[in-house]
Amino acid sequence: MDALDNQPIFIRLKGLDCMRGSLAKARVLYIPVEEIGDEGRLLRACSILAFSVNVNFICKPKLEAARYCDEREAQEEKMDSFDAREIHKQFGNEDWGEYLIQEAHLSQRFVFDQSGYYHCCASIPFPGEHRD
Repeated sequence: MDALDNQPIFIRLKGLDCMRGSLAKARVLYIPVEEIGDEGRLLRACSILAFSVNVNFICKPKLEAARYCDEREAQEEKMDSFDAREIHKQFGNEDWGEYLIQEAHLSQRFVFDQSGYYHCCASIPFPGEHRD
């Protein structure tokens, strides 16, 4: 893929953040994603992929590691909040490691596969070593 300069993309998962709201009344925690090398190639590739399937971002895309989500959870209108301050105190600066991004999955929100994960509509391989 030209947007990646035909080079593999490595990311670092580090820390733990609260998606919207405060840690005292959290609904979702996520792990921020940092592109190693900070060249912006991964965000550039994501923007091109989104544009190619006519997805319009209202704001700048944000890289984050998705957590497990099941169909029941998506159907609930309002999720209960929880106090995430102790979890954040323990894992807020955690270094979760470095990873090679092998492919991008394009998924539709609220559509799930048999295992409960978001259904993958399309998969686009990225440059680099791939495992079967």
